[in-house]
Amino acid sequence: MNIKQILNEKVKAAMVAAGLPSDTNPAISISNRPQFGDYQANGVMGAAKKLKTNPRELATKVVEQLDLTGIANKVELAGPGFINIHLDPQWLATQLAKASQDEKLGVSQRGTTANDKAQTVVVDYSAPNLAKEMHVGHLRSTIIGDAVVRTLAFRGDKVIRQNHMGDWGTQFGMLLAHLKDKLAANEVAETALADLENFYREAKVRFDNEEGFADRAREYVVKLQSGDAECAKLWQQFIDISIAHSEEIYKKLNVTLTRDDIMGESAYNDDLPKVVSELLEKGIAVKDQGAVVVFINEMANKDGEPSVLIVQKSGGGYLYATTDLAACRYRSNQLAADRIIIFTDARQSLHFKQVEIVARKAEFLPEHVAYDHCPFGMMMGDDGKPFKTRSGGTIKLAELLDEAISRAADLIKSKNPDYSDEQLNEIATKVGIGAVKFADLSKNRTSDYIFNWKTMLSFEGATAPYLQYAYARIQSIFNKAGVSADNLPNQFAIIEPQEKALALKLLQLEEVIDAVISECTPNLLCNYLYELASLYMSFYEACPILKDGISDEIKHSRLALCLFISNTLKQGLELLGIETMERM
Repeated sequence: MNIKQILNEKVKAAMVAAGLPSDTNPAISISNRPQFGDYQANGVMGAAKKLKTNPRELATKVVEQLDLTGIANKVELAGPGFINIHLDPQWLATQLAKASQDEKLGVSQRGTTANDKAQTVVVDYSAPNLAKEMHVGHLRSTIIGDAVVRTLAFRGDKVIRQNHMGDWGTQFGMLLAHLKDKLAANEVAETALADLENFYREAKVRFDNEEGFADRAREYVVKLQSGDAECAKLWQQFIDISIAHSEEIYKKLNVTLTRDDIMGESAYNDDLPKVVSELLEKGIAVKDQGAVVVFINEMANKDGEPSVLIVQKSGGGYLYATTDLAACRYRSNQLAADRIIIFTDARQSLHFKQVEIVARKAEFLPEHVAYDHCPFGMMMGDDGKPFKTRSGGTIKLAELLDEAISRAADLIKSKNPDYSDEQLNEIATKVGIGAVKFADLSKNRTSDYIFNWKTMLSFEGATAPYLQYAYARIQSIFNKAGVSADNLPNQFAIIEPQEKALALKLLQLEEVIDAVISECTPNLLCNYLYELASLYMSFYEACPILKDGISDEIKHSRLALCLFISNTLKQGLELLGIETMERM
């Protein structure tokens, strides 16, 4: 359910009945202070300004027409025309009872109403370069993209994952020539490519220094692009082993990407000449000094010089822009996308703006298809510079994740030395990986952030361990009460302020989900889960559950509330790709 939407419809009807235009926005927002109600309708001030009338008098007319019988137990005017809405605890209890029985926790599914149709959403994320191992620079795209994908699917949209892997280009000629020599020396491909970074460095040294090797590498590029069978076989070996490296990372990160989601740069090869010829035919691109370019007047600089997008080099080669234009056409036509979302770092913002403008002109992107490039900031070290090793090298993502698990194991062992090695490893993996992911996902997507082990592994504050511990703590209450979640009566009594605050927060999940989907900002869900866990801690201190003297009705209501909270924490963390455990 969506409380804001319910109130929006009710207040809007009252505004129309009070004589306001039908397009007036009720501007419903969550109240910051309980004494001012649970929600506020703030739209009267804007409407009064347009109508040049007294806002408080107008608000009085709206309140007279406002029917919230059974939903609110008090509606009041405040200030120049704010309408404060205090929701009825009995109504909240009824909504909790409904939502707690729903496997989606009360979050409605797209497609169930005419105004909320399910969409086909293509999400392009992760996209590592298969010539190298994944490094920390791939973390944000991978986990932000996966959180958004999970959230879209949870709401009922059809999601198509697209892992636009870098599996093509001139560097592969160098790599294939080096691999050919390794195999000729009786090395096995898997052994030769066990360390992709080292393999790449060896090939690059040969390319730069070894006589004749660079020429061979260029020959391999030509052979590969012309479909030479032997080159294609070598390339496929390289790709298969490289993908296996990525799959290990995805599994450890608890990311939903699979081999079936790969749509690498090579997949668009056959369409690239068609893209260029179509741009030329439509007069969108022109030949300039042997290259094919698009002059984008919409992005002209202050001197009136247009932005330039090269789609074919003078030597005949294609570029990222050509591939991304082909991807636009494929996703719009073959995949029938209603919305395309792409996650890359902010440095590529200009590129994707250029691609969108050209794709719209060429009708590769129809008007009805939304195209959202969602840039993100950098992961920084304590020195405020991009996160690297002490020697200044790139940190492999696998090594970062292994260190997270190791640090989590040390921390958990210090708190509970009785765990077996198997238990310790399972919990440390969930806590360590969860800590890395939540520390990243909880930051505003567009911001840079400082990577700090101590902060992210803390059991206090907005961290994954804090939320995982809150979930485990609720499970211990059920164990102590000796009750099964299946046997709890589905009835709620909202009596104390802490219970009402929790009820409101639990019923706001859909609003948060929709905001995450709209803006592609998982940090909103992270904030919500932290606030929910904090409210639970306050509730636990103020509202006894298992103490003597508590009536069965109150006890069962509070246990049911605990169950709903734990289910919401678990589901919310699952949408972020973070696992929970029954005991910590």
